[in-house]
Amino acid sequence: MDRDTVEPQVDDLPGDRAREWVEYHHESAAPSTYVYDFVWDRSAPAEGPFCTDVDGNVLLDFTSHVAAAPLGYNNPLIMDELEEFDLVDPLKIAGQDFYVSGGGEPGGDDALPGPADLMDRLTDLTSHYDMDTVFLSNSGAEAVENGLKIAYDESDGGKYGITFEGAFHGRTLGTLSLNRSKEVYRRNFPEISSIHDVPFCDDAGSDPESCSCGFFVDGESRLRKKLDPDRGHINPDEVAYVIMEPIQGEGGYRFPSEAFMDEIAALTDEHDITLIADEIQSGVGRTGEMWASDHYAIEPDVITSAKGLRVGATVSRSDVFPEEKSRLSSTWGAGDIIASLQGVLTLDAIQEENLMANATERGRQFQETLRDADLDGVVDVRGKGLMLAAEFESKELRDDVVDAALSRGLLTLSCGYKVLRFLPPMDVTGREIELGVDLLTKAVQDVN
Repeated sequence: MDRDTVEPQVDDLPGDRAREWVEYHHESAAPSTYVYDFVWDRSAPAEGPFCTDVDGNVLLDFTSHVAAAPLGYNNPLIMDELEEFDLVDPLKIAGQDFYVSGGGEPGGDDALPGPADLMDRLTDLTSHYDMDTVFLSNSGAEAVENGLKIAYDESDGGKYGITFEGAFHGRTLGTLSLNRSKEVYRRNFPEISSIHDVPFCDDAGSDPESCSCGFFVDGESRLRKKLDPDRGHINPDEVAYVIMEPIQGEGGYRFPSEAFMDEIAALTDEHDITLIADEIQSGVGRTGEMWASDHYAIEPDVITSAKGLRVGATVSRSDVFPEEKSRLSSTWGAGDIIASLQGVLTLDAIQEENLMANATERGRQFQETLRDADLDGVVDVRGKGLMLAAEFESKELRDDVVDAALSRGLLTLSCGYKVLRFLPPMDVTGREIELGVDLLTKAVQDVN
């Protein structure tokens, strides 16, 4: 496959072999979120945003596996290093009880990087927030769970948590308590008590006087009023944390106003409340900064990361993490050798290849090109870096566009109620952006 010339080619989706694989998968799999009957053939040609399914269809993947494959398929910056890795068994270790080296000296260039190197990279990339400590885990939900645990521990008895309308933080029982996006995620599941929510101000150009989202009322934020010692009903001294996605993902790619983020920064500072930034989808360079938090006035006390990092990570300061042993632990925590290696190589590639600048430039190209297309039914185009979205006038139109785009060989993902999100790989080229927007344009025209 020549990335410079390849284009999507679709004969039949899903094809006969894809249907067979899907049926085989569901013989044992619990019901979950399956968007497409698309079956990637991992042995077939794939490079950058292009991949091949089991029936030979070639597709342009603008999902990056929901940001979990930030460099796309078979990126040589990753693959060349993995070819040198002499595989051993086990590849996962009980990381809280044992340690693993890559040979050579710790942190040296003569050793393949592993969990310790990944944690070292993360503390370096969060040093501007004075973070110096990491707990690794398997997933984003686990990263958030551990963020909650250390915040509750740090608050010394604080019982309240603050989340935001539209939030999504995971699918474990603890993280479900924070979710305020789709009702199906929480229905009939028990929840952590004393979680309060306020609107997420996605009226991006507004100020406190002009805000229409409900966070500001008559120039004052609802959160400030809730926490006010005289008028409020929540004692700020009993708030264990405020948790937020700097840019909401599953809730609809909602980008906050500067005034909103200024207020969150001011209130968490004024009341000394632990601020947890959920960077699982927005972090690791996708928005043009290493962390989406870097675009705004907030200064998180805890960052949770996963997806593009290849492992779960809870990052904070040593004075926030519990000092007592066994408060945090996990059999596989810090133990997945391959995933940690991929995480280090991903972070290094993003920095060394200047991919955050590419994300900014290509994201701008995507938005400008799609806006210029002036498509019927598209009511908004928005984004930061390569965290991009198009909002449609109805959910039905959005869903039809997803199907039409797939039939033309473009993989996309819905989010929110009527939003389509796009997450091209961070090294996406100008040609690939043009190709993706062209396929999307034709898909919209197909259904209008």
